[in-house]
Amino acid sequence: MSDINILAIESSCDETSAAVIQNGKVLSNHIATQKVHERFGGVVPEMASRAHIQNIIPVVEAAIADSGVNKHDMTAVAFTQAPGLIGSLMVGACFAKSFAQASNIPLIAVHHMQAHVLAHFIEQKPEFPFLCLTVSGGHTQIVLCRDYLDMEVLGETMDDAAGEAFDKVAKMLGLPYPGGPLIDKYAALGDPLRFKFPTNEMKDYTFSFSGIKTSVLYFLQKERKNNPDFAEQNLNDICASVQYTIIKVLMTKLKKAATELNIKHVGIAGGVSANSGLRNALKQEGEKSGWQVYIPKFEYCTDNAAMIGITGYHKYLKEEFADMDITPSARASWS
Repeated sequence: MSDINILAIESSCDETSAAVIQNGKVLSNHIATQKVHERFGGVVPEMASRAHIQNIIPVVEAAIADSGVNKHDMTAVAFTQAPGLIGSLMVGACFAKSFAQASNIPLIAVHHMQAHVLAHFIEQKPEFPFLCLTVSGGHTQIVLCRDYLDMEVLGETMDDAAGEAFDKVAKMLGLPYPGGPLIDKYAALGDPLRFKFPTNEMKDYTFSFSGIKTSVLYFLQKERKNNPDFAEQNLNDICASVQYTIIKVLMTKLKKAATELNIKHVGIAGGVSANSGLRNALKQEGEKSGWQVYIPKFEYCTDNAAMIGITGYHKYLKEEFADMDITPSARASWS
């Protein structure tokens, strides 16, 4: 039986990534991160798409070279079709279509958030049903995974995502972009119970983080009137308190879902799953509740093509191929 070699492309936001997956195993996974956005305090869509155009060919060439698989031996090409920045998605889609047509191989369209869930299966084998808290800069979701391609979003954020809240609070504190990892860094040195921030009580498995962001804004405005250097002097404790509050919201909803559905295999995914506080909270809750906990390696938490490839592999096995007239979508429904 011949090998199934999947060339995978990820270009949903500000990282250009390519990977080669052989029979479900990652042979290579290259990521080109765009530094140009740091001076603007956030991702600039037009600059992101231009950087993808510059990066896509070198990144793909590097991934193929490191995999040891000849480009002519690719079985299919998978790419991120949605969701994401439309200009960025178009770069990856156009390249994937061209490669598939030139090689006369199938094209596989991948939903970015489903790929984050399946990142767990790159090196681990969670049992189904599997519950995943997917947390990133643009999404916060609790996903019930019944099988590789059978997933259901049980709840998601009504406004800001958790990662977005981290980044916006970091900006209020004068921290450079991306601020989420810096909040995690300073939080490790602070008192998480020093400052109290309110949370929105949402029904079922729905999240809301705009209230936390707003409460921190008003809190800082009030304290800075009395002491302009308040944030700098109390940075560690502020970061620790904000992180504690956001993680508490995430874990409360996750525990509720796991308990009500009686699921013992639980994981986290997405860029914010690299947060040390969240990772530790999941481990602690896992020990307390008897969960089998799954946490991807850091390299598979942020946007990467390996997760697109592993999803593409399972779609290939089901012969779920895309037509060449498929178009990227900035906001796609879960399917």
